[in-house]
Amino acid sequence: MKVLVIDGNSIVNRAFYGIRVLTTKDGKFTNAIFGFLKILLKLQEECDPDAVAVAFDLSAPTFRHKMYDEYKAGRRSMPPELREQMPELKELLVSLGYRIVEQEGFEADDILGTLSAACTPEDRCYLATGDRDSLQLVRDNVSVLLASTKAGRAQTVEYTPELVKETYMVTPEQLIDVKALMGDSSDSIPGVPGIGQKTAGTLISKYDSVDYLYEHLDEIEVTPRIRQKLADNKEQCYLSRTLGTIVLDAPIDTDLSHYLLGEGDPDLAARLLASYEMFGMIDSFGLRDRAEQTDEEAGSTANDTIHVATAASFEEIRDEAVSGGKAFFHVEYTDDFQLNRLCLMANGAPVLLPPDADFSGFDELLQDPAVLKYVADSKSLFAYALRKGFRAQSVAFDAALAGYILDPNSKNYDPVTLYTEYSNGQYGSIQSDSKEDFVKTTLALYRIADHLLAKIDTNNQGDLLMMEISLAEVLASMEKEGFLVDEEGLTEYGKEIAAQVDTMTAKIFSEAGTEFNLNSPKQLGTILFDELGLPARKKTKSGWSTSAEVLEDLAPDYPIVADILEYRTVSKLKSTYCDGLLKVIGEDGRIHSTFNQTEARTGRLSSSEPNLQNIPVRKPIGSELRKFFTAKPGYLLVDADYSQIELRVLAAVADDKTMMHAFETGEDIHRITASQVFGVPLEEVTPQMRSSAKAVNFGIVYGIGAFSLAKDIGVSRKEADAYIKGYLHHFSGVDQYMKDVVEQAKEDGYVKTLYERRRYLPELTASNRMTRAFGERVARNTPIQGTAADIIKIAMIKVFDRLEAEQLDAKLIMQVHDELIVEAEESVAGQVCSIVQEEMENACALPVKLSVDAHVGKTWYDAKG
Repeated sequence: MKVLVIDGNSIVNRAFYGIRVLTTKDGKFTNAIFGFLKILLKLQEECDPDAVAVAFDLSAPTFRHKMYDEYKAGRRSMPPELREQMPELKELLVSLGYRIVEQEGFEADDILGTLSAACTPEDRCYLATGDRDSLQLVRDNVSVLLASTKAGRAQTVEYTPELVKETYMVTPEQLIDVKALMGDSSDSIPGVPGIGQKTAGTLISKYDSVDYLYEHLDEIEVTPRIRQKLADNKEQCYLSRTLGTIVLDAPIDTDLSHYLLGEGDPDLAARLLASYEMFGMIDSFGLRDRAEQTDEEAGSTANDTIHVATAASFEEIRDEAVSGGKAFFHVEYTDDFQLNRLCLMANGAPVLLPPDADFSGFDELLQDPAVLKYVADSKSLFAYALRKGFRAQSVAFDAALAGYILDPNSKNYDPVTLYTEYSNGQYGSIQSDSKEDFVKTTLALYRIADHLLAKIDTNNQGDLLMMEISLAEVLASMEKEGFLVDEEGLTEYGKEIAAQVDTMTAKIFSEAGTEFNLNSPKQLGTILFDELGLPARKKTKSGWSTSAEVLEDLAPDYPIVADILEYRTVSKLKSTYCDGLLKVIGEDGRIHSTFNQTEARTGRLSSSEPNLQNIPVRKPIGSELRKFFTAKPGYLLVDADYSQIELRVLAAVADDKTMMHAFETGEDIHRITASQVFGVPLEEVTPQMRSSAKAVNFGIVYGIGAFSLAKDIGVSRKEADAYIKGYLHHFSGVDQYMKDVVEQAKEDGYVKTLYERRRYLPELTASNRMTRAFGERVARNTPIQGTAADIIKIAMIKVFDRLEAEQLDAKLIMQVHDELIVEAEESVAGQVCSIVQEEMENACALPVKLSVDAHVGKTWYDAKG
């Protein structure tokens, strides 16, 4: 039999501290539970055990505490956010069919020892722990799976008798005597004062045991000092050996057959995992079907299996599918956005239209403004409509966008997951006689939509949802249009960059005195820190760290390091952008990026496949790439960019009169800030002062501290701290806002933008100081970043609708953070430029006027101005 025994307290502690703060929407901490389950699943995969026992300590004193008052006296108490998860973890483990083992007077280590001793030579026993004390239990048929961290990375090492001997130069049993000599400060085991691990290991390796040392104290080869220490602390040494010896006969059930994985209570396990919002774990433990069943309280009819009908045409079910002016449906498209399948709710039951069905009439439904449409993914629906030459009307609900608005921390917003997360068995069954996810998605959408809308209304987020749905149509249009690329020009530029890469590579090899793989961190670390002797900062699992942070610290003093950083920039430009962009140019010569609405927690958009928002334009070599993004023949590009939008939002949100006045004057905000922070007249502000003030201005938005600011602008921490304090003194409204927003967030559990977008911050209640500090930084900057993100979204909708309303030959094709790009026919480009600037500047009414720079050009480079 293969037996896995888990040291529950040790593993849950590693899970708690190794996983970022996780909570449910109502603030219940779950990171320890989640991390423990991840480790448990990995252990089961690696060990494939027949039986599993999870051992936990009890809060009552053990025999060791009674023997020695100081035992573990220095241990920190369990953080409250971990303590509250312990009973819930145990309940969940039992419901999953695992056996919990606890015994008053004994520790989890003793349970591991006793169960390992109960294994016969024919059995195979694995002990999973993060405590090296358990290494004394290793035998031919007993391995310790030791969880540890090396170079910042979690790892598990299987200790066999051979590995213990190789690592510690003693046998597993002799580790008890080593500990008796050296003691253990973490457990307050005294040992023999003055004897450390190295000396203890050497003595036991040479003389086998503590007993031999004391029986031959006058004969062993040790210094007089060590001999005296041993003699003076004999009683303490033997006490330490007793305290450090894991018990092999604790009074627990040792019948291994009683630890075979049981059935547990799968319904309870599914409900618990759903209540912890661990929907991926529901699948990992094979409980999806259980999770989708409803509670008995929902009524007998709620659990009835729903029949799925099939229709040959849309028209034959149209009237039943439109009930009360609402239509719930889910669509599957072909690769070119044609209808493939359609599932609609008709008379409360799903009806499936297969690929060979007649979809006539569906397009008319989409254009009917009197029918509210409830869908799982509105962007795909809008994309379908736009390709058919019309605009879908009255889309009232998008499950993914609703889920994102309610919980931006989540990762999965499909209707089935949302149903499992929010229903609590109150909204009917999604069990049908069809096992297809396509049908299940439609049922879940129908069951949960009104409930999610009610929660959104309670949060006053109805307008925000409609804004996101409107934006989905804009993004669908942008993805359809794409951005024209000069393929030939980009190819030639790639060749130029490749030549630069070769030149830089040769230069670095010359500086290093040898050739090596520049893209290998291990080889680079060896060259820089071992061969050239540069001052190393830190090590990783594979060798010296050559991270950007490490190299940037060294670059000012070592030309080779500066060249390596430049090589990385140029090399990435070649591989990621020159080569990468060429691979994704479509048959129409355009790149069609995907815009994502539900990824960033602040509400910002992101783009992927490819990520056009991440082109490195701060350096000339990167900004050159913009020359190859161009308008089609007969058209021009209009580029409009908000000027310092986040600082303007900050001034408005903080109601800082000084900052608002600075913007109202139309002067350089960074020069004004420098004048006030450094206490000099405006005309005496130097470029360096302005640069430092700019870093402070933008750093404040992102919650920057003195340490980071000092590093960014190359001053001492004391000077940076003075800059920040000077800034907050002169912009007292910002200072007060920074304090107030954190206090309000602690009270509410979240921060929000001016448009009611929320970000929940469980970090604010964490006991760990660094975690709380992170939460406070996020509390300060999210309302600013999030409001700016909301404003650009509103501007995109306004620009899109205005261009449509005026029937101008112009299309919005790109968004990069605070910048919009429109492709317009040459004769209307000037008019479009004015429209874009007007709509962006009037996207919202703030006490600070929004400012937009807009230009026209043939290429993105030209239009950027």
